[in-house]
Amino acid sequence: MTDLAGKKGLVVGIANDMSIAWGCAQNFRKAGAELAVTYLNEKAEAFVRPLADALDSQLVMPCNVEHPGELEAVFAAITQHWGKLDFVLHSIAYAPMDDLRGRVIDCSEQGFLRAMSVSCHSFIRMAKLAEPLMQHGGTLLTMSYYGAEKVVDHYGLMGPVKAALESTARYLAHELGPKQIRVHALSPGPLLTRAASGIAHFDDLLSQAVERAPQHQLVDIDDIGAVAAFLVSDAAHALTGSRLYVDAGYHIVG
Repeated sequence: MTDLAGKKGLVVGIANDMSIAWGCAQNFRKAGAELAVTYLNEKAEAFVRPLADALDSQLVMPCNVEHPGELEAVFAAITQHWGKLDFVLHSIAYAPMDDLRGRVIDCSEQGFLRAMSVSCHSFIRMAKLAEPLMQHGGTLLTMSYYGAEKVVDHYGLMGPVKAALESTARYLAHELGPKQIRVHALSPGPLLTRAASGIAHFDDLLSQAVERAPQHQLVDIDDIGAVAAFLVSDAAHALTGSRLYVDAGYHIVG
């Protein structure tokens, strides 16, 4: 069993009870971690706060990374309340719908930059803010997808963005390694989340995953959460800079 007793973690990206971040948060808490949880805006709070209550979270804060100062306020509250941080889960991504559903070659500059800012650069910002709170080491996790490595029909703009995110994770792992801060990108197989609903023909991706994956099944948020909990535990102290697939083996045949 994964043991996270005494560890403090920040979970960014819970939207509802279908979110990957929620699956991770449940596993973190079940293993004994104390969690800070964020929600995107007032509308999202109605869905997230009951989940945060179920996690016994004492720190539940708004965090829209596009709003100046909100991310910094989250880390200021953690500093004041805990004075330390053991792990961060970054599970947010965004691209304007017109840019996401069109060809990459047709995407707007504004849409591309916004997608990169929310989906990738925000991870760098979180790492920088977390670094001084991880005096005795820690772990940073982010979420990618197979479309970062290979072309996936209809994944579009998010493919290049997730590729940048995976590269960012490797560079952060290299830079923060001497401080025993580990960095990983998890690459789950396709599963039903609110974010996935924005991808055209997503049902086709799900059916292809079941058909072609060696285990002929979809993964769920608990599968991803179990791996995330292991990675932030002391048992994974010698692992960093990895892209870990949680996809029933789809990546070996896709």
